[in-house]
Amino acid sequence: MWKIAVGFAVFAGLALFILSKGGDIDMSGEKHGAEATHAPAAATPAAAPASAAK
Repeated sequence: MWKIAVGFAVFAGLALFILSKGGDIDMSGEKHGAEATHAPAAATPAAAPASAAK
């Protein structure tokens, strides 16, 4: 029985170590809507020059 507890502790420690080395890991679950985007927002187009408005 104690082997199960030791195995769980070793596995949990290994999992925490791997997750801490992984960088930006989002553990908040499934996302919907605007917060679900993974790419940065597109830049807004630059205003047209005044000479092109003629």
